Amino acid sequence: MRFRSLGSGSEGNALLIECGARGAPLRILVDCGFGVREIIRRLAWEGLAPGALDAILVTHEHGDHIGGVARLSINADAPLYMTDGTARAAAAMAGPVAELRIIDAHEVFEIAGVRIEPIAVPHDAREPVQFVIDDGRARLGVLTDIGRSTAHVVRALGRLDALVLECNHDAGMLESGSYPRALKQRIGGGFGHLSNTQAGEILAAIDQDRLRAVVAAHLSRSNNRAELAREALARAWGVAPEVIGVADQDNGFAWIDL
Repeated sequence: MRFRSLGSGSEGNALLIECGARGAPLRILVDCGFGVREIIRRLAWEGLAPGALDAILVTHEHGDHIGGVARLSINADAPLYMTDGTARAAAAMAGPVAELRIIDAHEVFEIAGVRIEPIAVPHDAREPVQFVIDDGRARLGVLTDIGRSTAHVVRALGRLDALVLECNHDAGMLESGSYPRALKQRIGGGFGHLSNTQAGEILAAIDQDRLRAVVAAHLSRSNNRAELAREALARAWGVAPEVIGVADQDNGFAWIDL
């Protein structure tokens, strides 16, 4: 398995995962918050056309995660996987799709032998989930857009080889910043986004025995800095800050092999 971000932040999110042989891998995209022209441009960074995608997983209906997902599914002729709540909430925004497959937020499913484990999370969306992708050789956890940790989340993130983890904001920067009070409360609330400290607490709580890679994701341009996210996760994992990867809005991050 290998994975790379095509961009991460409030302006759009997309995570590309390849499982299996390099000659003909199974390619899964988690979310597509970019317009279809932009995601096609970003896929082209890796010499890929939309038709190279085999499936698209959707975490929830917010625009920075589904902005181009419907048109991409048609261009790629790839099925979309999402919960019923997300599908209902997204119906008016996303438009027609190539194929919709409804998933249960608490039930594992498979795509060509790759296990996809949804994780129900607290976030201000209709029925949001995050995912663990397991190809039998490696387990990748994707945890962005979550307001707080839960025992269920910590259990679900056991035995991971890699984790893409939201570090949305530094609590001090958010509090002293220019956002309206209501928006600050939403972001920092239990159904909003993780601070660096909260992300570090989740990382410290999970089983780290197999962990080989951690990437900070969904950083706010206004309320965070990469070095602050790295420091928080490095403390929680007991490594040097430079070991922690960071997904940015413009370039995501390069391939990580597991």
